[in-house]
Amino acid sequence: MSEMLLKDADIIVTMDDDARELQRTDILVRNGVIAELGQGLQSTGEVVNLRGCVVTPGLVNTHHHLYQTLTRSVPGGQDALLFGWLQTLYPIWSRFGPEEMFTSAQIGLAELALSGCTMTSDHLYLFPNGARLEDTIAAAGEIGMRFHPTRGAMSIGESDGGLPPDALVESEAAILEDCIRVVDAFHDAGPGAMVRVGLAPCSPFSVSRELMRDAALLARDKGVMLHTHLAENDEDISYSLEKFGCRPGQYAEDLGWTGEDVWHAHCVKLDSAEIDLFARTGTGVAHCPCSNCRLGSGIAPVRAMRDAGVRVGLGVDGSASNDSGNLVAEARQAMLLQRVSRSADAMSAREALRIATRGGAEVLGRGGECGQIRQGYRADIAVWDVSGIESAGSWDTAALLLAGPTRVRDLFVEGRQIVRDGQVTSIDLPRAIERQRDLASVLAV
Repeated sequence: MSEMLLKDADIIVTMDDDARELQRTDILVRNGVIAELGQGLQSTGEVVNLRGCVVTPGLVNTHHHLYQTLTRSVPGGQDALLFGWLQTLYPIWSRFGPEEMFTSAQIGLAELALSGCTMTSDHLYLFPNGARLEDTIAAAGEIGMRFHPTRGAMSIGESDGGLPPDALVESEAAILEDCIRVVDAFHDAGPGAMVRVGLAPCSPFSVSRELMRDAALLARDKGVMLHTHLAENDEDISYSLEKFGCRPGQYAEDLGWTGEDVWHAHCVKLDSAEIDLFARTGTGVAHCPCSNCRLGSGIAPVRAMRDAGVRVGLGVDGSASNDSGNLVAEARQAMLLQRVSRSADAMSAREALRIATRGGAEVLGRGGECGQIRQGYRADIAVWDVSGIESAGSWDTAALLLAGPTRVRDLFVEGRQIVRDGQVTSIDLPRAIERQRDLASVLAV
């Protein structure tokens, strides 16, 4: 039996049903689970002193493209809208292979961990030169992060009127066959699972209606979740109206892509009827504020979604459209954008942090065991040192998003420490960064 005592935190932001914030409190962790919260707890295991720290549940990232960490700030794509940006980057991504996928994922996951993230999804929808979903799963295993990879796909290339080059698309029969393979090989439906696999055709403009429908049927047969991009920008809406004769929400509903086992990325352009549809069906949304800003897609109606009862989590999106993978900074941006679009009281720092933790866990179907610091929940815990300059003069816990810090002191996943004193402990990060730079330099030639 493994045991650890996290002792004497200044404040523990529980994110429980009563929104409790506990002062001078200990957390007893046993076998990867929070066994007890209280003062003056004792343990025979390791004791970690949390004096001078705010503790939150680990942050949850509901949308990422980890392979893109190798292609930050690529010339030609820096000032483009979504479709032009994709067309710039597809030829570069077509040169990737297993090593690029693994290394890029490793760096992206480490970056997330340093920003307080303990669980992340990933949307991998291209598999050039022998790359496979398990390249990213292996990277997550080395980092020690709870991982929800999704087997994405593109089947409509340029010659058939799609955006991606023909070399990056697959036959739909091969896609479905590999979906079955990766679910059978890697999906863990049990409590405390470190890997759960989802199915994720890339978008309505890169796969057929038939593949979307077949993927939904397969996912429900296998008991896994569904994910795709939806209603990301005005181009996306125009494409849907022209090609399908309906808005994205109707397209999703017609093909079985609504429900508690579905979450869609972006949803910047959802209208009120689509928001109501998502609320009624329990469909989740991954809100990606920084990427939406970077690509000029707009400000997602998160306030309206939340008020209607839509489940919303945060996503950093890929580093080719965000350039960063800092999830706590994403939470701050989400808060600020709602204030810009509505008013200064449109979203509080505490609500944004709740979306980043409990909200994300609920979107990924893990709300009953992750996203809260609560007895019986998994010990996914972020520790923020508030004794530094970012917090000097701060009066309230809300300062975590209003002022900082933006990097954790310690991070625990399933009770295992993967960040200690601001450093990733699970891999040789400087060596991984050096390899990342070498790979990026070759791609840039």
